[in-house]
Amino acid sequence: MDSSRARQQLRRRFLLLPDAEAQLDSESDARPGEARTKPPRGSQRRGAGKWPASVDFFFVEMDWFLCGSALLLVSLSIAFYCIVYLEWYCGIGEYDVRYPALIPITTASFIAAGICFNIALWHVWSFFTPLLLFTQFMGVVMFITLLG
Repeated sequence: MDSSRARQQLRRRFLLLPDAEAQLDSESDARPGEARTKPPRGSQRRGAGKWPASVDFFFVEMDWFLCGSALLLVSLSIAFYCIVYLEWYCGIGEYDVRYPALIPITTASFIAAGICFNIALWHVWSFFTPLLLFTQFMGVVMFITLLG
């Protein structure tokens, strides 16, 4: 989907209907004796705490996102192969000496996945994208470190 078309659809979604303006005008002319009901307490802060987690997929560059997902899958697959299979199952403690190419391939694919995700999500979070992705990737690295 083209980004300009997606923006048009997004704008159309929030346009007011013709009778909605009339309803808004009639609500402002409320009688003085009537009590106005307040909205529920949490409705004003509907999504304030989860804005980094909510991704509007209209603005994501899907080619870069899929490329980054594939590279991240390669990186995590090699990492789990090293930790779970080689270290836990086979008992090879120093798999980096026996298989020296695994660590550089994992590192390169992880860095390339980070670059692809930065390009793909730049239109969503703009200059916050590297900071948010760095935080999420460090969480993945710390989780894998806990396993091995």
